[in-house]
Order: sequence, then C-alpha cells, then structure tokens
Amino acid sequence: MLYKNDRRIVLTLDAGGTNFVFSAIRGMESIVDSVVLPSNGDNLSKCLASIIDGFKTVISKLDSKPSAISFAFPGPADYPNGIIGDLGNLPGFKGGVALSSMLQEQFKLPVFINNDGDLFAYGEAIAGLLPEVNKMLSDVGNSKQYRNLFGVTLGTGFGGGFVVNNQLYIGDNSAGAEVWLMRNSINVDCFAEEGASIRAVQRVYHKHSKRDEKQLLSPKEISEIIDGSRDGDLDAARLAFQTLGTVVGDALANVVTLTDSVVVIGGGLSKSYKYFAPAMFSQLNGKISNLKGEKIDRLELKVFDLENTEQRLLFTKGELRKVKVPFSEAVVDYDPLKRVGVGLSRLGTSYAVAVGAYAFALNKLNAKS
Repeated sequence: MLYKNDRRIVLTLDAGGTNFVFSAIRGMESIVDSVVLPSNGDNLSKCLASIIDGFKTVISKLDSKPSAISFAFPGPADYPNGIIGDLGNLPGFKGGVALSSMLQEQFKLPVFINNDGDLFAYGEAIAGLLPEVNKMLSDVGNSKQYRNLFGVTLGTGFGGGFVVNNQLYIGDNSAGAEVWLMRNSINVDCFAEEGASIRAVQRVYHKHSKRDEKQLLSPKEISEIIDGSRDGDLDAARLAFQTLGTVVGDALANVVTLTDSVVVIGGGLSKSYKYFAPAMFSQLNGKISNLKGEKIDRLELKVFDLENTEQRLLFTKGELRKVKVPFSEAVVDYDPLKRVGVGLSRLGTSYAVAVGAYAFALNKLNAKS
C-alpha cells in the first residue's frame, strides 16, 4: 500500500470526554509514545491549552517536521471548516469554536478534522474490511469488486461513516451518515442509539432480569451469562442482545437500501457480535409487507455474514454463469446475485480511526500539490 511507504508525518488526536490522547503517524504506524492529557472539557481555555500542549509535546519527540494535523473530534461541527459546535461531553465549546484555524495559526500546518465514525469507515475502506473483501473475490476468480463501505461503531453511542469510491462522504452540512438518529424499530418514538448502545444493552437486561443485581452489569458481563462463565438471568441476557441486533439490523437495512454497500462494524459492542448478529441478519434478510399484507423481501439484495465461513464462501462464489449474446456465438459472464456483506473491523476501531485520519490528510495534501 502506498501509504505504508509515505514518509510524511501526521499528528493525530483521540479526543475523549475525559482525556486527549496525542500521537504521530508515519507510514501507517505510530512513531512516538502517546501523550495523554486531561480534556478539561468544561473549561474552554484549559481544553484548548491541553490540545496545543499535547501537539507541542508530540512534535518535540519527532526527528523531522510534521506535514499536517488530522484527527477526529465530536460533533456537531462544520468539519470542512474545522468549527466545533455545542458538544455534550465537552460543554466548554458552547457557541462554536474555530479549532482548525486556531491550530493552523499555532503550528503553521494544514489541519483536518472529521467525525470519528467517518474516519473509522475511511480506515476500514483503505486498509481493512473492504480490501479484504475484494481480495477474497479476486482470489476465487470472481471479477466483482466493491467500491463503497458503510461503517458503524457500537459502544457508548451508535456512530456511522460512509465511503464512496475511496472518498469520504460528509454531506452538505457535515451531517452525513448520522445513523444514530434513525428511528428505533422497537421504540418508534425514540432514535436508534437508544436501542443500539452500551446503555441499551444494560437497560434491557436489568429491566427484564428476575435477579436482584445490586450493580449495573456491563455488556461484557451480560455476554458472559450467555456463554455460561457468569451467573445471571440467561433469558434477560439473550433478550438484551437480541434487542440490540434487531435495532441495529433495522437501521442497517435502511442504510443498505440507500448505499448498496459492504458494512463494517466496530466499537466495544462488536466484541459481542455472535450474540446480536442472528437478530441483526433476521432483519436484514427478513420480510416486509405491502398494504394487503403480502410479504416481500426487506431488501432487493442478499446480505451475507462475513464472519461465517460458509456464508463467506457463498458470498465470494455468487451465482456466476455464462449468458449467450443474442444473434451471436459469444457469451458473457453474468452474476445475478445482488449481495453485500457485513463484517467486523479488521483494524480495530481506534487504529482504523487513526489510519483514516492519516490517509485523509495525505489525500488532501496530494490534492493541493
């Protein structure tokens, strides 16, 4: 991959509500020990000082000058112009802060800011699931190739990002791929994130558990009830992940209807994939009705589980056949099976975001040169 051979350095930041983690990437690899500073999210002056100090500390560790700064930052934001809006977990930013312009003046470097869901999808499109899918197809002699990828992160929230032909889709208002605000298919007056997040899994389990747990169990602990390594209410644990899968599957069905793309899943809850995937695929490959009650397929295409060996084989094989050209002896290849796949992050969520930030910066720099 060309990015691995690129010697330019890009400064990065993982912006959390509690801590900021700063690093530098060259050739797709981190080249310094991370610098961790408190975010001071409720105090704008201290927060901005932390950002400046963090990047200065990283620069002091480098053997050459960086070429750009590129990182993910929570929204709402005007990402192309680097202006951060009112943030829930960083309340000091209320009213709008021109963060990109500030950093450009401080460091005399190009600055690129995006949403973490966008950069996650971008990283997986460049060096993760999407190239793996295309290699699987070419390895079996199938000429079909995928150019589009939708990425979702399941954790504290339900984030999304969309890559089209190796280009990050942001939208006209920096609000593209905001999957968290889709309608919750179970609680239709709520948004999807209320059923597709850590808090959702915890809420369903504790609401339905017949046990008197004194402490709120984590999704990991709830999954351990299912695999038998922890005591708990098995029915409630299964329902918690079934509910998660149903809400995620319905949201992804709406996504795939519009994007016709491969889907990659990351975030902390992706570790529980095997517990929520059956309900998710039940939605994706399920039925929907017309007003007469007649059932039709929910999607025009088939969705395959790329984490399942048998499903992966069927996905790569397709239904390739030869079709005769009318009034000719010639034949052409035809694969009538419209399909996409859903799989887990191949890079890990944090690294995918970093790769996405790095590649985004290099592409922008290349476009200017």
